[in-house]
Amino acid sequence: MSLPPLVEPAAELTVDEVRRYSRHLIIPDVGMDGQKRLKNAKVLAVGAGGLGSPALMYLAAAGVGTLGIVEFDEVDESNLQRQIIHSQSDIGRSKAESARDSVLGINPYVNVVLHEERLEAENVMEIFSQYDLIVDGTDNFATRYLVNDACVLLNKPYVWGSIYRFDGQASVFWSEHGPCYRCLYPEPPPPGMVPSCAEGGVLGVLCASIGSIQVTEAIKVLTGVGEPLVGRLMIYDALEMQYRQVKVRKDPDCAVCGPNATVTELIDYEAFCGVVSEEAQEAALGSTITPKQLKEWIDGDEPIEIIDVREKNEYEIVSIPGAKLIPKGEFLMGTALQDLPQDKRIVLHCKTGVRSAEVLAVLKSAGFADAVHVGGGVIGWVHQIEPEKPVY
Repeated sequence: MSLPPLVEPAAELTVDEVRRYSRHLIIPDVGMDGQKRLKNAKVLAVGAGGLGSPALMYLAAAGVGTLGIVEFDEVDESNLQRQIIHSQSDIGRSKAESARDSVLGINPYVNVVLHEERLEAENVMEIFSQYDLIVDGTDNFATRYLVNDACVLLNKPYVWGSIYRFDGQASVFWSEHGPCYRCLYPEPPPPGMVPSCAEGGVLGVLCASIGSIQVTEAIKVLTGVGEPLVGRLMIYDALEMQYRQVKVRKDPDCAVCGPNATVTELIDYEAFCGVVSEEAQEAALGSTITPKQLKEWIDGDEPIEIIDVREKNEYEIVSIPGAKLIPKGEFLMGTALQDLPQDKRIVLHCKTGVRSAEVLAVLKSAGFADAVHVGGGVIGWVHQIEPEKPVY
């Protein structure tokens, strides 16, 4: 589907800009007119992480005139394997400021606007209204639905990307011309069903593959060249080195972009996506201990069985002494229950406490009334008890 250019061209390019963008200018489909449109464009990147890093760098190199960055986090050493906009010297710095410095190092003609705050229903409309197009590089469902609904309500196009381990997806959602994210995914998955990149990992270079697709689509939408991924989902399998497409049709019953939309204003997206299920919240109530409490139980030879519900590769990175590995999936399938001791209190833990809370709900319903889980998980244990150990 060919679409008209999203933005009008700027008045002119300077002599220095002509030299810088000369390889664009000699492409007939881009030319002077297309480059002027890029100069006049205002693009917002949601996140300066795995996808935001290559997206911001290539948007800057392409000559997008104004780049906004929404990012509230700080650079951590575990980011550097994939978040190439940051470097070793940036550890501990604001990601937004680090990204800005890298962008200006690539192209000093870009105007960079920082939004150093968490994107929420209270600020998203005001932030998004300042830009022509949104590039979504978030990694959680609550923010994805927030971005989508805000773009639909503001009639803004946005380029979406998603990565996990060796797989990636990308599309362009623009309700005026095609489907929105809710047309593809009307409901979020059950809490804990889909692990995040922090839990399951991601091949670093996959970010470049999907991020570059996002920038390509952004350029096409801004300049009106080619056929953007509106109504199409691009799926990338890095292990098989295969790209395939799936058609995505506009859902006539879509809750936000359909003719009889029921979502006409922003909602509570944390509640909608159920970051932790109600069952897990109820199970954890009064049955959550701290890493320091666990250390006291271990030192006091309390009759406990410490069970790590993460995956084997996570367990090999760092573990709590004495913990037995039984992945969450074995509890959900019921195969782990028969081997649990009856004469010891079960103490569950995962990376941060989300997965262990879900497993705790399973154990409570199976009759293990005194089972508990460790709030903060192994990350909390390392910070409080064994700071010399690595975290991930």
